[in-house]
Amino acid sequence: MFTAAARSIGGTLRHEVDVNGRHTIVTDEPERLGGTDTGPAPHELMAAMLAACASTMIVLYARQRDWHLSDVQVEVRYDADVTPREVYMTVHLPDGLTDGQIERLRRVARTCPARRALEAGFAFDEQITLDVRDRALSGRCSTAGRAAAAPTSRAGRSASRA
Repeated sequence: MFTAAARSIGGTLRHEVDVNGRHTIVTDEPERLGGTDTGPAPHELMAAMLAACASTMIVLYARQRDWHLSDVQVEVRYDADVTPREVYMTVHLPDGLTDGQIERLRRVARTCPARRALEAGFAFDEQITLDVRDRALSGRCSTAGRAAAAPTSRAGRSASRA
């Protein structure tokens, strides 16, 4: 299982996102939405995730076969304004590969785990918790903490937890 935790920086639209406890990504929104545009917006990471994943799969596969790829570049355009969403991917491979190698790398790019996860679909289980520790410390609340569970959603349907 993979994890991520986002924390707003100073109440702004800029966030530090801890990924698996090992890496930090900074996201932000464009100035027109009230951000400072110092990092990609969260939805912009979709194209980045797919491009990096496909490129990584290609390089890993080639390395295992001792194919010397001097340069691999994957470009992704992600259109979030249509339903279903559309992804356009262009894989740039170096010259000198055989037709068989090119076809195999085309198939390898399709095995990207991020792509397969998107194609498989998702079920969401969401919870909202109220963290009142700060209020308790400032004297505004005498409760040490409480949690309120929000309805969960699975594939677009609402349900309550038992």
